[in-house]
Amino acid sequence: MSLTIYGIAASRTVRPLWVAEELGLDYRHLSVPYQGGGARTPEMLALNPNGHIPVLTDQRPDGEGGQSGELVVVWESMACALYLARVHGVADGQSIAPATPAEEAEALKWAFWTVTELEKDALTVLMHRVAMPADQRKPELADAAEKRLRTPLAVLEQHLAARQQHGQAWLAASRFTVADVCVASVAGWAKPARELMAQFPLTSQWLEACLARPANQKLRLLGRAGQ
Repeated sequence: MSLTIYGIAASRTVRPLWVAEELGLDYRHLSVPYQGGGARTPEMLALNPNGHIPVLTDQRPDGEGGQSGELVVVWESMACALYLARVHGVADGQSIAPATPAEEAEALKWAFWTVTELEKDALTVLMHRVAMPADQRKPELADAAEKRLRTPLAVLEQHLAARQQHGQAWLAASRFTVADVCVASVAGWAKPARELMAQFPLTSQWLEACLARPANQKLRLLGRAGQ
């Protein structure tokens, strides 16, 4: 098997796993936790010297003239997700892979936007509303994060409203694409902020549609099992 994804579903690894599932790829998933030094073993550090998950390895086919294939190593979750869509997807206008330069641009734009504008505060909401033990949560940090999230969520809401005016319900195309995977995998962290999310009904509706997809539901079960 040429494609391997290292990490656990209850982490940022869900992003390339989600893409792989949506594309129906034949891949190996090696459960590597981010806690307990799992990502800092000699084997893992040889793949990602940053000591983080996910990591993706892709043994490319043999080259021409009998040349051996190349082992491609990708880290950073959004890079892994975009790589899978770009290299293993089919630009047929039906799968989640971008089919046009415009769709490719949208996928890149929204993936980078998510990391810079959404991720930090969405993770703070998740951790200090539900994920951390109650005695370790700091509600004031979640409150401040929710206040900051109003700005990027308003941008997302405006974009979805513009898409709906053209009869399209997804971020980058008339169908669900890798752009939706990248943004929904982070926006879902903000769901515990119910009053905040209620202010953005189009975003909430879009997010629920993304998270309800069978591929994501499968990975949520995997995440609950700690794999």
